[in-house]
Amino acid sequence: MKTNEKKANVFPAVERILDSYLEMNSHRKTPERYAILRAVYSLEGHFTVDDLGEKLAEEYKFPVSRATLYNTLNLFMELRLVIRHRFQGATKYEACYADNSHCHQICTVCGKVTEVKSAEVSQAIEALRLKRFRKDGYSLYIYGICSTCQAAITRHKNSKIKHD
Repeated sequence: MKTNEKKANVFPAVERILDSYLEMNSHRKTPERYAILRAVYSLEGHFTVDDLGEKLAEEYKFPVSRATLYNTLNLFMELRLVIRHRFQGATKYEACYADNSHCHQICTVCGKVTEVKSAEVSQAIEALRLKRFRKDGYSLYIYGICSTCQAAITRHKNSKIKHD
C-alpha cells in the first residue's frame, strides 16, 4: 500500500481526533482547519509551509494565510497528527498519525532527506527502558554524505589531481 493510500485510510481517524479536541475545548470547527488537515494528509512525505499553502490554493482552491497555516500546524503538532523536523536550514513537517517513529538520513552537502526503515533501531528503542517516561515515538537523524554528492566529490578530487 502506498503512503498516500495509507494516509487516506487514516483520514477519518485524524478527523475524529480533531473533532473531539475542538469540541472538548469549545473551539470552532472552521473549514480552514479541516482543509489544512486534508491537505496535510494528501501530501507525500515532508513538506514546507509554502508547499502546504500552494496545495491548498492550487488543488483545493482554498487559500489561507501563513499565520493560519502556522497556527493550525501548531495545533496538529499538539494533537500528534503532524511532526516538525528542523533539517539543515529548513523546517519541514510530516503527517505522522500511526507512523510517528522513523529515521532520516540527511546529506550534509546537498541537504537531501531520505526516510530509513530499520528494524534494529526500532527494536533497540523498544527495548530501551526509561525512568518515569512513556515513549510515544522517535525521530532519528543520521547525517552524512549521499552517494551522489560523494561521487561528485571524488570526481572533483580526481580532476584536480590530473590537473596538478
